[in-house]
Amino acid sequence: MATLSKFNLLMKQLYMSKIKSKSFVLMTLLYIAVMSVAIFWSDIKEIFTGDDEAQKIAIINDTKADLSEIFISNGDMEFVQDETDLSVLEQQAKDGDIAAIVEVSDQKGQLHAEIATFTPLKLNDQSTISSLLQYAGQHYAVQQLSLSPEQAAQIMAAETIITNKNLNEETTGGKSEEEKQAGQFVSYAVGILIYFFISTFLSMITTEIASEKGSRAMEMLLVSVKPTTHFKAKITGVLLLAITQMAIIFGVFLLYAKFAKDGAIWDMATSIIQDLSIGYLIYVVVFLLSTIVLFLIVGALFGSLVSKVEEAGQVLMPAIMVTLIGFYVMLSGIGNPDTILIKVFSYIPFTSGMVMPMRIGATDIGVIEPMLSLGLLIGTIVVVYLFSLSFYKRSVLTYSSGGLIQKIKTVLKVTT
Repeated sequence: MATLSKFNLLMKQLYMSKIKSKSFVLMTLLYIAVMSVAIFWSDIKEIFTGDDEAQKIAIINDTKADLSEIFISNGDMEFVQDETDLSVLEQQAKDGDIAAIVEVSDQKGQLHAEIATFTPLKLNDQSTISSLLQYAGQHYAVQQLSLSPEQAAQIMAAETIITNKNLNEETTGGKSEEEKQAGQFVSYAVGILIYFFISTFLSMITTEIASEKGSRAMEMLLVSVKPTTHFKAKITGVLLLAITQMAIIFGVFLLYAKFAKDGAIWDMATSIIQDLSIGYLIYVVVFLLSTIVLFLIVGALFGSLVSKVEEAGQVLMPAIMVTLIGFYVMLSGIGNPDTILIKVFSYIPFTSGMVMPMRIGATDIGVIEPMLSLGLLIGTIVVVYLFSLSFYKRSVLTYSSGGLIQKIKTVLKVTT
């Protein structure tokens, strides 16, 4: 009971002191700010560019086809069906009254378009006009077939219905494209969360222990508290901080999703969730929390090796590099999640939390692979925990200089 009481006291002391700290508050606000910018980017962009008038685009149609329903004005572009003399329009372009002149004509039964500008168009505007002209070309080609308006509309609106058939009776049916895209999106978000949370809380637990050790407060503290209790309390306290920060960020996202942009974000999030299975979401949460726990254990061990806070960055470098590698491997899988690189790193415990959810969501792997990867991750956590717990007792009061390997050697020499 006494040990449990000391554990709770240390854990609460760490949790309450860190949750009120400026660094935790500022970091949480920074994450919320980044999320806010991503969600409201179109509105923020409009604040800076809202005073810009819509680009005026003159359309000269030398064909008999009606293309007015294709070139529809919006906030960025104002399309004008103009029959003014071309030389007059060119002078208006030189004077800055119009941004571009688009002249469409028939050449051997196909639509030909010429875009005339005095000042080059922006890339986005140029891409928009090109896309509209491509669609107009298809529309024009259909009209040349002398079809009825209903037939033409049916052709332009035609969509191929795609279904999947799995010939392997021993496996379940493959995921649809929508399910894979939803899984890939969620996996990408989870990978980013893991990367930033590890970067934040790995450093936090290492510097926290290094600070106590460097100030010699550790020696007085361990007179009444066992090193193992201290070790467990630090890991648990920082893990609760990470969960708290996740809950705050997720809560803010839900508020944005429900009330911002007339609920458009909520509808999009709901449609993504509907394409995901409950099993996949459970995998994501387990991989997320397990990966954070693994790195916190490593961070606590690293903190016990250094003699002062200034050395924390040095010992953290290997863990940060592993996290970076996993993050970039995960990014490489956005285009193709079936590469051998993704498969290999999905089984490495320190990177599987970022990579395996992508394989689960965006590929048609079975049940064995995720279970094997998760088993390796949990097994690694147990082994690293037991090793760190034993090593922590000896290293936390051992002071040495040099690199990470040298510090480990010093601890082993002193305590064996």
